[in-house]
Amino acid sequence: MFRGATQITLDAKGRLAIPVRYRDRLATRCSGQLICTVDQDHCLLLYPLPDWEEIERKLMRLSSFNQSTRRLQRLMVGYASELELDGSGRVLIPRELRDFAALERDVMLIGQGNKFELWAEQRWNERRDSWLDGEGGGGLGLPAELESLSL
Repeated sequence: MFRGATQITLDAKGRLAIPVRYRDRLATRCSGQLICTVDQDHCLLLYPLPDWEEIERKLMRLSSFNQSTRRLQRLMVGYASELELDGSGRVLIPRELRDFAALERDVMLIGQGNKFELWAEQRWNERRDSWLDGEGGGGLGLPAELESLSL
């Protein structure tokens, strides 16, 4: 499981240094092979290759006659890029993906269980604050099925 929020600086070539605490898990889980793709929130998603392959199979089994499904397939699979950890624990984020997520220098790597989200730090801070404020309504606005959840 990947968890936690880490501020990271991309280097001039667009390389992201994966935090040391995740590298062993990535080496074991996927031999350093990752997939990076886009998300509707204008961040990037980083998956270990085996986890992505499962998601990709599920996506491609969905009907391409459904317009929303087809859009999702086009974006997620169309932008999916293979990344490999180098000897220094870095991955090169392709320019197209950096542009999509407005990644420049300061980014946030957010652990989300089986994947990471990669955000431009400023965008992350704005969205996080908005979510915590309930986007004007106060609180996170949990759906009914989560109201009984005890944290």
